[in-house]
Amino acid sequence: MNLTDINIREKSFHNKLQSQKEGRFENIFYKSIHNITEDFFAFLEHNAKESQILDYGCGVGSFTEKVIKFKPKKITGIDISEVSIDKAKKKANELKIDSNYMVDNCEKTKFDDKSFNIVYGTGILHHLEINKCLDEIHRILKSDGSLVFVEPLGTNPIINLYRKLTPNSRSKDEHPLMNKDLKYINSKFVDTKIKYYGFLTLIFFPFYRSPNKSKIFRLLAGLDQHLFKLKFFKLFAWSCLITAKKN
Repeated sequence: MNLTDINIREKSFHNKLQSQKEGRFENIFYKSIHNITEDFFAFLEHNAKESQILDYGCGVGSFTEKVIKFKPKKITGIDISEVSIDKAKKKANELKIDSNYMVDNCEKTKFDDKSFNIVYGTGILHHLEINKCLDEIHRILKSDGSLVFVEPLGTNPIINLYRKLTPNSRSKDEHPLMNKDLKYINSKFVDTKIKYYGFLTLIFFPFYRSPNKSKIFRLLAGLDQHLFKLKFFKLFAWSCLITAKKN
């Protein structure tokens, strides 16, 4: 497996992260984008049946348990971190999930051309050289295959300030997506859709507990979607859901 210096740093960072007993402090904020996870799984539920699926940058395989219920033909997971893959395999064995995990480089995988109907991932593209990984995803997707990704955005100045003040919470080379990255996706694939999340739901996250049961969260999430119809407010979104197809 040929790795660049950036690949090696990312591998080291995630091996260390997955070896820690406690999660990152920033995990408390993820409830503010609960609705992006709902939409992510809704897409997979609608499209996964009898599909060859790749969990791209699978980490510890957190999503496989749910995606397997959508009756795909097969789920394969790859990640650059051996620690993550070991954890994913152990969890799959414990839960008796039929999946195939392997250590691989997402920017240059071992798969043949046109191997998958769906490639999905959460918080992985911004750790990679965006053009390289999108070219690779395009190569390994079958004709009319789909991608779906959840990714952080790099356009909110307040969030960017927080990132700058907490450098140890993230890898040195990660780069939340900018408009030029979204434009490249649009140029490479067809039927590209970008949906934005996490403005009011993030600002007011102390005012609700479980987003599943919170009327406040649902109200804020609905208001966010109205605001994101305006180009200006998209700059203040925390994350986005990306869906697209290969010709």
